[in-house]
Amino acid sequence: MTDRKTELAANLAKVEERIAAACAAAGRGREEVTLIVVTKTYPASDVRILAELGVRHVAENRDQDAAPKAAACADLPLKWHFVGQLQTNKVRSVVGYADVVQSVDRARLVTALSREAVRAGREVGCLLQVALDAGESARGERGGVAPGGIAELADLVAESPGLRLDGLMTVAPLTGEYAGRERAAFERLMDLSTDLRRAHPAATMVSAGMSADLEEAVAAGATHVRVGTAVLGVRPGLG
Repeated sequence: MTDRKTELAANLAKVEERIAAACAAAGRGREEVTLIVVTKTYPASDVRILAELGVRHVAENRDQDAAPKAAACADLPLKWHFVGQLQTNKVRSVVGYADVVQSVDRARLVTALSREAVRAGREVGCLLQVALDAGESARGERGGVAPGGIAELADLVAESPGLRLDGLMTVAPLTGEYAGRERAAFERLMDLSTDLRRAHPAATMVSAGMSADLEEAVAAGATHVRVGTAVLGVRPGLG
């Protein structure tokens, strides 16, 4: 086993222990939470090692990094998640490899995703990114639709060809009433998910929690956690 594979295996085991412990503490089954490893800034060789170690979900946030990496790993049994703010001029490329776009936050983006998914003959899963720092009707600092805009945007995704409404995503906010209150933020997201599922019962996915706060996300009820640093190490570059 190479040094890097040994390192990643050890890190994955530690993250797995954390998720399992959080599930046990919350009275949840371990199978209720899916680990997504955020591989941004890391090479395709790391993605290959992760796949060998059993990882099946990986995430990227920049198309210029993700597209060549996904192409280099096209033979692997992976599901690719796009988690960054997505500009409409990158949609055609992203639709080429992303199975799920977790950062859907405006109607114009939905229209572009639908058009390119149909053109590519693909079905793309969509999570609405919820901005919990945006009040009821604005946009968040790091993208996202305000809670008051979820219902309308969800209906648009659900009726758009080539798209599948999978659920909600959030990033713990740095400002506003939920700053520093990750557990409360994730519980708010779960309440919003409950509301969404009344109209769209299949939209059960809730993506929340990262390396520092995955326990709070699992406790609140998240179905997916997005972990990068705790698996891959401190990133070589954050640009």
